Amino acid sequence: MSIESGSVARVRAALAAAGLVAEIKEFDASTRTAADAAAAIGCKVAEIAKSLIFRGTETDRAVLIIASGANRIDEAKVAAALGESIGKADAAFVRDRTGFAIGGVAPIAHSGPVTVLIDADLLSFAEIWAAAGAPNAVFRLTPADLLRVTGGQVVDVKV
Repeated sequence: MSIESGSVARVRAALAAAGLVAEIKEFDASTRTAADAAAAIGCKVAEIAKSLIFRGTETDRAVLIIASGANRIDEAKVAAALGESIGKADAAFVRDRTGFAIGGVAPIAHSGPVTVLIDADLLSFAEIWAAAGAPNAVFRLTPADLLRVTGGQVVDVKV
């Protein structure tokens, strides 16, 4: 039995701790973007639960928006849901607050507290795919499981 380390192992452990049986698939090709992930998996771009980290402009909190891969984010809708505006998060902020590099941010297993918003459009799918801690690793879950393991708030976030 091999010993796995790093971000993917952290995601695997968090999935198990949440009682979620999910196979993490690792690909030779990148799954960094929603389009890359959909091509590697063989699903629709909309079925990718992309993780986008923003920074609260007043509180400096990390805000994770888990959005359908087909959607762009309406920052005004997000600000209304949060009660503060959001700004871009640079790579250092993302790694510091989540423990993941951009392109591999999982919806769970963060190194610090994050506020989670979930795109309402993801609820229309039977299954979705999310990053598993590396830019070439993903796992499949249901929208209900995503809500359960993240404790996220469902919001209309698309433009």
